[in-house]
Amino acid sequence: MSKQTEQGKVLVLLGSPRKDGNSAALADMIARGAESAGAQVERVFLHGLKIAPCQSCYACQKPDSKGCAIDDDMQDIFQKLIEHDSWVIASPVYWFNMSAQTKLFMDRCFALPAYKKAAFSGKRIAIAMSYGDTDPFTSGCINALRCFQDAFRYVGAKIVGMVYGSAMEAGEIKSNTTLLKTAEELGKELAR
Repeated sequence: MSKQTEQGKVLVLLGSPRKDGNSAALADMIARGAESAGAQVERVFLHGLKIAPCQSCYACQKPDSKGCAIDDDMQDIFQKLIEHDSWVIASPVYWFNMSAQTKLFMDRCFALPAYKKAAFSGKRIAIAMSYGDTDPFTSGCINALRCFQDAFRYVGAKIVGMVYGSAMEAGEIKSNTTLLKTAEELGKELAR
């Protein structure tokens, strides 16, 4: 059995419109750490996909449900979420919370158990966030972190760790070598 198979699969969900932005840089370091520990990593750029908002139709909650009633790119993501052992969710802070791209993804995860019972059970999650303020509280980053904590606690998934930091310009966070090293170590932990 290969080391990659032994260490599992990590899905990186990038919730920024910038492929080379600050939250993406943190996610890349988490991915690097996971790969160095033998994990297989796949990345999904949410901004480039067609993901509609949840319609609250509850079709996914019916006993005979076949899944989410909305036929869009989230259908592929549902399968990836099930197939991967660990997830990295990366988002910048936009208007005191996670980005709209990330929130659309999170809302649609409501349907995930329709594809597999206890779909969140045993999932290991890392969160990466960037914000343009000097503080996670005044920036609103804490609002997003709390949302992730509450949601994943509710569904029985485990947040392995969170990395977050201040940076305004795209790629600026790359100068924070201490934070990048922390992100890389989180990736290694995520792959264990």
